[in-house]
Amino acid sequence: METERKNYQYYDLIMALFVTVLLLSNLLSSAKIIDLGFSLGSIAFIFDAGTIVFPISYIFGDVLTEVYGYKRSRRVIWTGFTATALMGFFVWLVGVLPGESEWQGYAGQDAYNNILGGISGLVIASLTAYLIGEFLNSYVMAKMKVRMDGAVLPARTIASTLVGQAADTSIFFVIATALGVFPPELMVSLIATNYLFKVGIEVLFTPLTIQVVNALKRAEHEDYFDRNTNFNPFSMQV
Repeated sequence: METERKNYQYYDLIMALFVTVLLLSNLLSSAKIIDLGFSLGSIAFIFDAGTIVFPISYIFGDVLTEVYGYKRSRRVIWTGFTATALMGFFVWLVGVLPGESEWQGYAGQDAYNNILGGISGLVIASLTAYLIGEFLNSYVMAKMKVRMDGAVLPARTIASTLVGQAADTSIFFVIATALGVFPPELMVSLIATNYLFKVGIEVLFTPLTIQVVNALKRAEHEDYFDRNTNFNPFSMQV
């Protein structure tokens, strides 16, 4: 139990960066849909702007699970959940409060609703998809590490992302589309292109992920194996 009482030098920093990326992804998803102007077969490369930064959260998730273990990764996932829920609540609250007259003239409630009004629906979709996707990513990562005795890190990071992002992306866009955030005719293209983009980012950043993991293991004197871990996502044990 001694390792559970360790004070880590970089754990809090990684948690802060993870939560920042998560909040940015929700904000940008509401702000803009990007069309790169080309297609893969019949699927147009159209994705919400949050897709640019959201894959980084999975890289942080891989780093956290690989170095610190599932239990500490679970704490970060719930921290991100709480922060996102708070952001969604306050964006909604500000939206329903009356606007000042001069602000109504140069910006206005319609502009606020068009850009930020979708965040509440996004947060509902995001929180559901995020919890399932991140926990699947961390679970697969931890289980594969034990089974493979810590070998072949690139295979574990990519495999966990394939599973986690498949669940996350599908659930997110189905719920967000049902809530009216995205038009139904774009749902299939958004799921396909977002999934391909996110997995592609994970593969592209794998060499950097490995370097960060190895550097953190040396700096923290930690390389956690989840051999006796309770994988219940609702447990708060660390």
